[in-house]
Amino acid sequence: MEPILFYGVPHGCSFGSIVALEWLGQPYRLSRVDMLAKEDGYGRVNALGETPTLLLENGETLTESLAILNAIAARDLGQRLGFLQGSRGFDRLNSMLGYLHTSFHSAFAPLWTAFKLPKDAPELAMLQRMGRENVAEAYAHLDRILADRDWIAGTPYRTIADAYLAGIARWGEDLKQFDLAKEYPRLYRHLQELEADPAVAFAHAIEDGRPAKTSGGFLGHVTLQEVRPRLAA
Repeated sequence: MEPILFYGVPHGCSFGSIVALEWLGQPYRLSRVDMLAKEDGYGRVNALGETPTLLLENGETLTESLAILNAIAARDLGQRLGFLQGSRGFDRLNSMLGYLHTSFHSAFAPLWTAFKLPKDAPELAMLQRMGRENVAEAYAHLDRILADRDWIAGTPYRTIADAYLAGIARWGEDLKQFDLAKEYPRLYRHLQELEADPAVAFAHAIEDGRPAKTSGGFLGHVTLQEVRPRLAA
């Protein structure tokens, strides 16, 4: 029985887990969660109502992108998406993935809050200013890192950190706050290289609800109702 990834739309950070599953190449299914509608019953899958969540073969669920991405990589270290725990490579990768999962992701919080507010909200300008400052600092850090490496974790090949980066870094332009090509050219170039990857194109198509051609092991979508019998008690 294959694992099932619950991914969020619109433009959730679960994008990276879809990319990683495609790169892994093993059979998996997806279940779509509208994060604006808060689908009834999803709380049984994820008590916080967040995505991504990975439903494992034994009926247990794994939450948080950091844990899910590491679990995906560990399913076949021969694919070189991650490293053996305890190795120097694992520590370096986990350090970068931890930064992306905490500092980088959370830097966008004020901007997302502002995005949901009415245009005449008194706190709107303050949130946008705070968010832009936080995200600009994080973008600049990533741009500097990419000055002397091909992949974000400093590895000679792509890893789960690059998959996660592809799903998060786009938010600055989604929110119409940054022009990455002009402001952070090294980061922009790296993201464009990722955009050319078939797995990234697949993840975009999945999110957008367009026909998606898998280069991995995607077996189709399932609904929450179809998944319920598999959930551990």
